[in-house]
Amino acid sequence: MAATAVTRQKKQQAEAGTRERLVRTASRLMQHGGYESTPVKQLVREAEATLGSLYHFFPGGKQELAVAAIGHGDGEFAQMLRAALDSDPDAARAIEATAGVLADALAASDWRDGCPVTATALESVGRLPELQEACARSFGHWQELVAAKLRASGIEEAEAADLAVTVIATLEGAEMTSQVTRSRTPLLLAGRHLSRLVGSYTPAGT
Repeated sequence: MAATAVTRQKKQQAEAGTRERLVRTASRLMQHGGYESTPVKQLVREAEATLGSLYHFFPGGKQELAVAAIGHGDGEFAQMLRAALDSDPDAARAIEATAGVLADALAASDWRDGCPVTATALESVGRLPELQEACARSFGHWQELVAAKLRASGIEEAEAADLAVTVIATLEGAEMTSQVTRSRTPLLLAGRHLSRLVGSYTPAGT
């Protein structure tokens, strides 16, 4: 019984490892080229998996895997965003710091690793509703992280929610522009002006 249990555990660990590699690889490839430009054969090869294992873990095939990959990218970006927002108790300064963190990460990747869902989000609109919904959930998640920071700074709930949409939308656009121009400047300028905007809403003394 003990030997059987050990064998079963090793098999489960191997399966978990294969699934994780598939999700991580799909997330990376989709971040760089989107959903349509991520061939299944390349995905399986780079994940060191098989086509059979992909359909074992994701019976819905590439699209089901893509939804999981978007969730993975959402989590990774949220972790970076949360750490940046927590770097300063002042919301305005934290927003500017966040733009700086995004700029540094983008430059360190040689301008390749922008938003993990943008490429897929744009091509999924009106065509791939499950992917579009997954991308929308990601944007909503990031907006809520920003809104929580703004509420903690004393900004009223409704204004915090609206500002959070503005912050994420502006950072997304600035990140794409920084990628295209291979320059930190768009993100740094966006961070500076967002900081001023947030500061204008922050109650004095908080």
